[in-house]
Parts: sequence; structure tokens; C-alpha cells
Amino acid sequence: MNDSGAVLSWQVIRQDDNGSRYRVGRYATRAEAQKIADSLGDDGHKQRYWVERISQNVQ
Repeated sequence: MNDSGAVLSWQVIRQDDNGSRYRVGRYATRAEAQKIADSLGDDGHKQRYWVERISQNVQ
């Protein structure tokens, strides 16, 4: 949860040219996360972005 009490169950992951992965952000809905991933993927670079559901045990 964040300070507002919202559950952020979805994350956007970025993989760079070297295969390193980073969490870009956490989001409340899959649609919100997908919108961010799609907008970041439109830049023409080789980085890859995708959406994953976060386990409820991860904080």
C-alpha cells in the first residue's frame, strides 16, 4: 500500500539492452500499468517494457 491506502497490484518492468531488469512503477490497475508500458515502449529504443501482477506478499 502507499500512503493513500490504495493497493498497487501491478508493476511495469523495463529490460535494457544488457538484460538488466528494473521496476519502473507500481499501479492500481492493469490498464493503468499497460498504458504506461505502451507509452514508454513507443520511444524507438531497444528497451522492452511489460506489465506484471505483484504478489500480495510483496511490499
